Amino acid sequence: MRAQIAQGKGSRNMAKPKSAAKPATKSAHAVSPLAPRTFPNLPPLAGVRLSTGEAGVRYKDRTDVLLAVFSPGTQVAGVFTRSKTASAPVDWCKQNVAAGSARALVVNSGNANAFTGRAGYDGARQIAESTAAIVGCRPSEVFMASTGVIGEPLPAAKITKILGTLVEEGAAGGFRAAAEAIMTTDTYPKLATAQATIDGKRVTVNGIAKGSGMIAPDMATMLSFVFTDANLPGVVLQECLSAAVKPSFNSITVDSDTSTSDTLLLFATGKGASHPSITKASDRRLNEFRQALDKVLLNLALQVVRDGEGAQKMIRIDVTGAESDDAARRIALSIANSPLVKTAVAGEDANWGRVVMAVGKSGEAADRDKLKISFGDQVVAENGARAARYNEAAATRAVKGREVEIAVDLGVGKGKARVWTCDLTHGYIDINGSYRS
Repeated sequence: MRAQIAQGKGSRNMAKPKSAAKPATKSAHAVSPLAPRTFPNLPPLAGVRLSTGEAGVRYKDRTDVLLAVFSPGTQVAGVFTRSKTASAPVDWCKQNVAAGSARALVVNSGNANAFTGRAGYDGARQIAESTAAIVGCRPSEVFMASTGVIGEPLPAAKITKILGTLVEEGAAGGFRAAAEAIMTTDTYPKLATAQATIDGKRVTVNGIAKGSGMIAPDMATMLSFVFTDANLPGVVLQECLSAAVKPSFNSITVDSDTSTSDTLLLFATGKGASHPSITKASDRRLNEFRQALDKVLLNLALQVVRDGEGAQKMIRIDVTGAESDDAARRIALSIANSPLVKTAVAGEDANWGRVVMAVGKSGEAADRDKLKISFGDQVVAENGARAARYNEAAATRAVKGREVEIAVDLGVGKGKARVWTCDLTHGYIDINGSYRS
């Protein structure tokens, strides 16, 4: 989670707070060839004020702190890493999210505040208490996240020093700059937006994310923050979020490594168009909202895969005919996380035998003589052997593009799953071999 350069002139003190409305980020790495050609312009949301600043958490002359301040009454939901070595900010958020009330979000890059002992939690509490004093809320209503190097003490004082100015400079909009401030080895900011109606009233869902390496989410992703002006209670938000995360963030992998910092938070300000109170996530009036949330989360998750460290190709893996959906997902992830499969795709080698291997090692039910594997439209293996109409040239063409599709049918049940990953290139080694330097 190396810090990303974000250059720009500062403001009134050495820490250089900078308005979120003025993005200026320069990547330390070449922009991924899979990056979007254009970035969406996320509209301002009523009840959300954003600002970013340069605290010098690890590096100089780059934005590394994001502050979001929410209007009173804002509700929150979240999902977090299941890592047994979770960061202090994750512990803080998990402790407070059930109450459902949020007034601020503080995010820093450059330091993960993970495996930092009691001092790490004390630093998180210090930031929460300082933010609460400035915003005028309880510390438990301040949520936070950190991303960067693991095991380094967090210089919390550098962050608290600029909070006052950040609050003053907060403005509606500025989601692009917010996304840039939380980048580490990312080569581009990740943003998505969608609109929906609730009982005829239009609401908006805006989301930002960061993530490039250490991506094998187990509840959420590296860091992602989603905002809506809908008026929904925390319990409804939580149910919607928990359902939406499985086919999106929990269906991607870059390198099979689950972060200590995985955090996905959803905030609802209730300050948009007035609509009737919704008390159940199953309410049909929420159908469009759930679809919009699903769309935003999937969009952000796929952007994370497209920005995988060193990635040159995006790989979609579809598994059908498994004993269950869960079995299909485990098989798909076995394929997606296989270094042999990923390097074969990187080398544009249609080595379907590596997919056979990955299916077999998953531990899930499989019948060799029923297995069918396709690269794109080309069937490469079936009935326990190479396909009768196997065409090496066609199979190779299927792995030459920027986007590669691998399909596996087990033929033993009705379970199905879809996951996404990227290829594994020497660029991944280059980035991670010098990560702390």
